[in-house]
Amino acid sequence: MPTVLQTEGYKFKFYSNENEEPPHIHITKGNGNAKFWLVPDVEEVYFYGFTVREQRRIRELVVQHQQTLINAWYEYFG
Repeated sequence: MPTVLQTEGYKFKFYSNENEEPPHIHITKGNGNAKFWLVPDVEEVYFYGFTVREQRRIRELVVQHQQTLINAWYEYFG
């Protein structure tokens, strides 16, 4: 599971067996886990174990780094 970005204690990664799905990113920190679609727009799939404040910050970070995350997806999966 490649980690694409690490900031503020959050790890942004994707699993190597998920190339059949549209580009997306998993975010983890402690026991928290989230998933966002990256295209055509950033869209939350789920949040587990994060506070509302953390959820807002994670969404901000995904939007801020959206293009980097998309580029990493296509670089890894082709």
